[in-house]
Amino acid sequence: MVTFYHDFREHPAGRHVLKLCRAEACQSMGGDRLAERAKALLGIDFHETTPDGAVTLEPVYCLGLCSCSPSAMLDGEVHARLDETVLEALVAEARR
Repeated sequence: MVTFYHDFREHPAGRHVLKLCRAEACQSMGGDRLAERAKALLGIDFHETTPDGAVTLEPVYCLGLCSCSPSAMLDGEVHARLDETVLEALVAEARR
């Protein structure tokens, strides 16, 4: 059951949770590239937390912002029309 619901966890989340939309609209607008960039910036994969406990990276399957894709959510706040610059700023904010 824990693995079915994406908000249930076997381990505590980091201080910040960055969720990247993985739905088709976001993927078609560069979401795959941004996901790989986020993984590289954080040094983790989806469903993992940085060693310092600062950030947990999670995939989500639609944030309802398809017309403004790609999108993400950081600590419950949605961000649309992501590009690498905005993503890097979100990661830097979460790493503080």
